Amino acid sequence: MANKPIPGTDGDNYVPYDQRSSQESTVYFTRDLSAGGLIKAFNTVGGHLTGKTGVKLHTGEPHGPNIIPRPWVKQLISEKLPDVNIIETNTFYVGGRHTTAQHRKTLQINGWTFCPVDIMDEDGTTDLPVRGGKWFDHMTVGSHMLDYDSMLVLTHFKGHVQGGFGGSNKNIGIGCADGRIGKKMIHQGRHPGQWDIAKEEFMERMVESSKATIDYFGDRIVYINVMRNMSVSCDCEGVAAQPVVTPNVGILASTDILAIDQACVDLVYAMKPEEHHDLVERITSRHGLRQLSYMKEMHMGNDLYKLIDLDHDNKRIVAADAVQDLIPFGEDDR
Repeated sequence: MANKPIPGTDGDNYVPYDQRSSQESTVYFTRDLSAGGLIKAFNTVGGHLTGKTGVKLHTGEPHGPNIIPRPWVKQLISEKLPDVNIIETNTFYVGGRHTTAQHRKTLQINGWTFCPVDIMDEDGTTDLPVRGGKWFDHMTVGSHMLDYDSMLVLTHFKGHVQGGFGGSNKNIGIGCADGRIGKKMIHQGRHPGQWDIAKEEFMERMVESSKATIDYFGDRIVYINVMRNMSVSCDCEGVAAQPVVTPNVGILASTDILAIDQACVDLVYAMKPEEHHDLVERITSRHGLRQLSYMKEMHMGNDLYKLIDLDHDNKRIVAADAVQDLIPFGEDDR
């Protein structure tokens, strides 16, 4: 890695479904934005989880308005995963989760008190290999990750100030990297400024970090993305997040990280222009689509998928079907 790698250049180019080529994975979809809908989605993939399981969840900055509703997660865990821990790491930026003490206080404020929360870098770090990476040969993660046999990646899908969008890839690519070394590797590297790395290079670094976690868990990692309260801002921005204008959609589940994030992006692009304008602008202006194309290059999954409608007898549908007749945000109380 003596020579600086060259980032890709396609991060603002959306490739329609019929112009892609790959095997097909399966993505499950429900419009039911409730604890029941979350459990319905979980039931399609939960059988892959064995042994000690961590639920990787963005627990939010203090009073964050858009995070996955706490009662939904509580019901899922109590009914389906009674022995799990929620798992998190401290942040690189200074805020309500920068230190373990601050993080514990924020967890109390936001009500994540119904099951253990493991701040994985509380006691140090460990390195996981990045196989086939061009930016990294390893990623530094919280040392407690090695305590887990399986992971449920439970993600609030939304925009992101650096990544364009935040899906499962962001949840583990940033969220499993420890707060001092790993996150710095992704965001800063040898650059002088904390947030100097952007666009395609940032997406690729984030993807390589995710790959380290995925390779560690193998087939014992599954993904659920909740498309609700989709601000263009990440939950890291807390109460400063931009107002939500994109309609709520539903919940998706898969065993394929690329397929589930690609499906969420496809659903956004399938909306009417007035519904998706702000989120699409955020994705393309940050060149966030490079997350998807680089995951494909890194052989992390498929960008073609069967979209299965859990609300209608497991019928196969397309993205446009899933976003028909959306209720404008503000008129939808889910």
